[in-house]
Amino acid sequence: MDLLAALKRYFGYDSFRPLQEEIIRDALAGRDVFALLPTGGGKSLCFQLPALLRDGLTVVVSPLIALMKDQVDAMQASGVAATFLNSTLDGETARKRLRGLHSGQFRLLYVAPERLMLDGFLQNVKSWDVKLIAIDEAHCISEWGHDFRPEYRQLANLREHFPDAPLMALTATATARVREDIVTHLRLRDPRRYVASFNRPNLTYRVIPKAKPYEQVLDFVRSRKNESGIVYCSSRKSADSLAERLSADGVTARPYHAGLEANERARNQELFLRDEVRVISATIAFGMGINKPNVRFVIHHDLPKNIEGYYQETGRAGRDGLPGECLLLFSAGDVVKQTQFIEEKSPDEQRIAREQLQQMVHYAECSECRRIALLRYFGEEWPDGQCDGCDNCLTPRETFDGTIAAQKFLSCVLRVRQKSGFGFGLGHIVDVLMGADNENIRKWHHAGLSTFGIGREIKRAAWQSIGRELIRLGLVRQSTEKFTILELTPKGITVLKERSPITLTKPADIPDKKPRARRGEIECDEALFERLRALRRKLADERGVPAYIIFSDTTLREMARALPRTRDDFSHVPGVGEQKLKDFAAPFLAGISDYMRENSAVAVR
Repeated sequence: MDLLAALKRYFGYDSFRPLQEEIIRDALAGRDVFALLPTGGGKSLCFQLPALLRDGLTVVVSPLIALMKDQVDAMQASGVAATFLNSTLDGETARKRLRGLHSGQFRLLYVAPERLMLDGFLQNVKSWDVKLIAIDEAHCISEWGHDFRPEYRQLANLREHFPDAPLMALTATATARVREDIVTHLRLRDPRRYVASFNRPNLTYRVIPKAKPYEQVLDFVRSRKNESGIVYCSSRKSADSLAERLSADGVTARPYHAGLEANERARNQELFLRDEVRVISATIAFGMGINKPNVRFVIHHDLPKNIEGYYQETGRAGRDGLPGECLLLFSAGDVVKQTQFIEEKSPDEQRIAREQLQQMVHYAECSECRRIALLRYFGEEWPDGQCDGCDNCLTPRETFDGTIAAQKFLSCVLRVRQKSGFGFGLGHIVDVLMGADNENIRKWHHAGLSTFGIGREIKRAAWQSIGRELIRLGLVRQSTEKFTILELTPKGITVLKERSPITLTKPADIPDKKPRARRGEIECDEALFERLRALRRKLADERGVPAYIIFSDTTLREMARALPRTRDDFSHVPGVGEQKLKDFAAPFLAGISDYMRENSAVAVR
């Protein structure tokens, strides 16, 4: 079977991304598949192309109701018979689509897990000649995943209901433990397992101290004119406030979270997708079902709860392969807030959440290459040393001889435990070092320790940073039980006894506001690119779809670089498939021709 010809015909590309072809061939052969591809790595194509190459129906299970319409619109724009069923449809529309499914009109059906597993709906699906069931966002089935959803557990019964249909589980973020959970719970049969690199080479990662967060966000957004992005906040209130303030300062922005009425949330999403709103401020807790390829930046206004969530949220930038910037504002105060939220959970949930939060804090404060740290978390090694795509590689932080400070801290942890017979948390150790006079110091008689007050010359925030770095260096262990206590590791005891030299890192400075050169940019005629964007917007508005459904920014930049003059030239632009060649060659070729005529210098070139 000529998969490349089909890829070009329907999607306009001449080659597959890594692992896509292997996954598609296994799906067509009727095998169960587990596929981990990073955001922007082309997961959807792995079930979309097989659906087009054989009769029958492919059912796509997705928790993101907001995303279904976008994906179906994109399929239909490429000439594919796709539909969705969810709670946003009125009765008559839903009945019409059901009739189409009964008559074999569609190749792809998108549906939420809770609807799919309803008894009455299952009986319908069984009569629709299902050839493949693709479970998107499959990490939602695991309690160790960053986005566990109980309704996904019901999908364990799919194997009984569809014994002959192969299952495909897809995710962009899963540790080895979560991957095993997915395979086990879905009862995949001897699945082919595909794990692509987690690296997103076009993304730049930065962490800066959180000082005046609103001003920091505003400066960042203003310095990136015409670019759209997402700002993640920890609460609905801060998401609302941020959108309101940005709008008042001339940046079009809207909030997006579970506290909004469904209609308002849908409207805000639509404005963002159509490039009428530049910034969406969203809560970390509420998943953003937004498939917008030209998100150029993601800002975390507050600290994420875990690295999986952070990775997935930053992954919404640069899905089109063009540069994306990821900025995290970090403060110790955010760690305290997250810890307070954790204390409201059950004991088992607290243990998992504390471990995940520690890993997130380590990432935020580390001085090594952030790409290396991220990839290591997911079990992947980075072979090339520095990545030149994160703040720690581009502007390495200063280090200093921290031997004396480390000795004081390690000694204090040891003395406190010897005095009381058990350990204490980071805050208490800092209190002892700074000679604080409070209830706990008096209660446990720690003012009499030899380490009491020996660190008054260092500020509290600096001691906390030192303590967290010693944890990262493996000299101190922090428990993840109900009470987070510190104790020296064997390595820490050795360092303390031998007075080994310790190098520590100074906290990050707030960087300048100027954007730096960005990786992955396609150089082209920028004025023509902006004109093509305006034309795309006009065509999208006429069809009532988001702009990227017409063409991605990547395809527009390729047009503005290659300057196609004929339909044949246009057909060779990446992203121009058979249907889009028919629908859009004429207006875009005319737009390029007009621009070249007006700019003779371009024509000569």
